[in-house]
Amino acid sequence: MGRVIEPLALYIHWPFCASKCPYCDFNSHVREAGVDHTRFAAALRAELAHEAARLALGASGNGARRPLASIFFGGGTPSLMLPETVAALIADATALFEPTPDIEITLEANPTSVELGKLRAFREAGVNRVSLGVQALSEDALRFLGRRHDSLEAIAALELARKTFPRVSFDMIYARPGQSEAAWRAELRQALALAADHLSLYQLTIEPGTRFATEYARGAFALPEGDEAARLYFATAEEAAGFGLGPYEVSNYAQPGAESRHNLAYWRYGDYLGIGPGAHQRLLLDGEMFATRRHRGPEEWAARVERAGHGGTEEQALTPQDRGREALLMGLRLDEGVDPERIAARSSLPFAETVDAAMLAACIDEGYLEWRGSRLRTTIEGRLRLDAMLPVLLR
Repeated sequence: MGRVIEPLALYIHWPFCASKCPYCDFNSHVREAGVDHTRFAAALRAELAHEAARLALGASGNGARRPLASIFFGGGTPSLMLPETVAALIADATALFEPTPDIEITLEANPTSVELGKLRAFREAGVNRVSLGVQALSEDALRFLGRRHDSLEAIAALELARKTFPRVSFDMIYARPGQSEAAWRAELRQALALAADHLSLYQLTIEPGTRFATEYARGAFALPEGDEAARLYFATAEEAAGFGLGPYEVSNYAQPGAESRHNLAYWRYGDYLGIGPGAHQRLLLDGEMFATRRHRGPEEWAARVERAGHGGTEEQALTPQDRGREALLMGLRLDEGVDPERIAARSSLPFAETVDAAMLAACIDEGYLEWRGSRLRTTIEGRLRLDAMLPVLLR
């Protein structure tokens, strides 16, 4: 029997936003003079075709179409794309690859009135899951976060999304200045009552190079930290559980079966394509795992695609040690944990050679990690310390 070919996940990056949020360090860009939609649509389609051809020629593809389990339009603000561009990219992807019967197609959207008017067109284009950047339902918090929508628009977006798409996710930001646990719980309950499939939770952190970094450095505001932030995190799990959502990943909650299949491909260290400015990808080709990075600047990326068919700036074959580390870094974020056999298969390295045995024992003794059957997973306490724990755990 031949090796089973795992399905792909496809990420498509639209790098443009109407404005730059003060906390955001993503590869997003504002173009006051407007965006050449025709040019960027053509470049995205060309880069997708280039990667599909390379996969078909590789031994891992054997000339056949690879299964495709998910497409994710991220950004930036993909809901600023033209619906016909989204439709064309979905058509290309499902022609170049073999879509699974339950393919998940997600598009990120902001709850502004302009973008809400396009939701039905995105559904007609083939999108079957929408991820809304709600972030807050407090007017003061939305102004502080630099969002272009108010709470009424956010509520309207959640209601319209529920009527339009079979699956709905939304993002919320916690640990904001002056945020109380009672107010946070009330905010969560209001949002979950409107769209209780999937919640992505983000702690407000200060990222270098952002406007918030400058303001925070001069003492313009303070953030909840330590035990105060932890209480807000634990409150999230309690409120989500009241609506049937479990914490399947450090920052994500879902009803059973509503987990993000696309993001699970990352966390389970599967193969994924990344198309568009600044996109990353990991592909197993001819027994080697290749990491690819694309040019971050939108116009330069498009020019590279027009010249060479792709906008890649760097590609390297990862060592078995690199692969083992990445697989653990991603997998320990999941509630299900990691399967040592899976780590070994994806890294070509015995599991014992990817972790420091003494640190693993210490983390288990401290109650931060545990074995559940054959899988290694983080505990609730371990999730709060994961960023600090991983550098000392990995070899």
